[in-house]
Amino acid sequence: MPIATAAVVRAEGDGFTLEEIAVDPPRPREVLVRVRAAGICHTDLSVRAGATPFPLPAVLGHEGAGTVEAVGSAVTSVAPGDTVAISFASCGECLACHSGQPVRCAHWFRLNLSGGSRPDGSPTLRGTGRHTRSALHGHFFGQSSFATLALTGERGVVRVPADVPPRIVAPLGCGVQTGAGAVLHVLRPAPGDALAVFGAGSVGLSAVMAARLTAATRVVAIDPRAARRELARELGATHVVDPGAEDPAEVIARLTGGAGVQCALETSGRPEVLRQAVDGLAVGGVCGVVGAPPAGAEAHFDVPRMLDRGPRIVGVNQGAAVPRRFIPALIDLYRAGRLPVDRIVREFPLAAIEEAATAAATGQVVKPVLTMP
Repeated sequence: MPIATAAVVRAEGDGFTLEEIAVDPPRPREVLVRVRAAGICHTDLSVRAGATPFPLPAVLGHEGAGTVEAVGSAVTSVAPGDTVAISFASCGECLACHSGQPVRCAHWFRLNLSGGSRPDGSPTLRGTGRHTRSALHGHFFGQSSFATLALTGERGVVRVPADVPPRIVAPLGCGVQTGAGAVLHVLRPAPGDALAVFGAGSVGLSAVMAARLTAATRVVAIDPRAARRELARELGATHVVDPGAEDPAEVIARLTGGAGVQCALETSGRPEVLRQAVDGLAVGGVCGVVGAPPAGAEAHFDVPRMLDRGPRIVGVNQGAAVPRRFIPALIDLYRAGRLPVDRIVREFPLAAIEEAATAAATGQVVKPVLTMP
């Protein structure tokens, strides 16, 4: 079995520890990737904290980029030596997958979050040394890329140009894809529309960058951190709001002559912020919900106002993207200087994963990306 170095979380609330693990060889429709970089996402930290369900001990990581090491006998889309991004898993057999909507896969939750193994229950990762007999869960978002090797399904890999830096490719598989896709695939602001983005993390700033590619004339970024607001302005926001100093709804009303924004995106995962986003909508406006609070979290709305204003609230998963089509497009935009992903990325070696996780959790770094030895 191939041997890799991985960052393992052994119990809820534990830190990441570097361990040697064994990775299963690829089955017929699986791909083994030599990981070069992996982004750290809020969901990874949420699993470690116990707020998002996933069995532990586990190898997390779901924004992988690297080189194909080996392929299963039935794989046709990539070959050893190809440079790839790794995105989420989908079954390829359900109605949604056949309809070109893999984010709505009937088995999405099992394949990406709750399982920790292949769909048939067989493990993809095993401990070595003193952990040989202990269970080790993998297949996180179909990849578990906080490791030097990742085993994933063929549907989860996207061939990309070899000259694009891995630190740029990695975040495209989730964070950038989610924010940009939410704007370009779901909200789709029309000429003259106003868009408000609540939260200027990697997803929110990716949404701001994508909004600059549309005909929206006003893009409002709301975030309590001054550095994030300044970066949002540099990346395309026409207005920024400090929610600690001003009521976002009042600012939006002032900017829009009382009409509200046609589009809003909530990325913070805080129900009270979702309420602010919905309250700031124009009549018939749409709010995309990306932020994921702990299971069971509820938001409250003014029902008569809902009836009067007719807003739409739409859950957004992975930017409603088809990765094999969208990730190459994002790379083209990056190479053309129209999607400056490099502005939100900072590299950390895998050995410094705890430092990177702290930087992500405290907001010191927008998108920490681990580079592999």
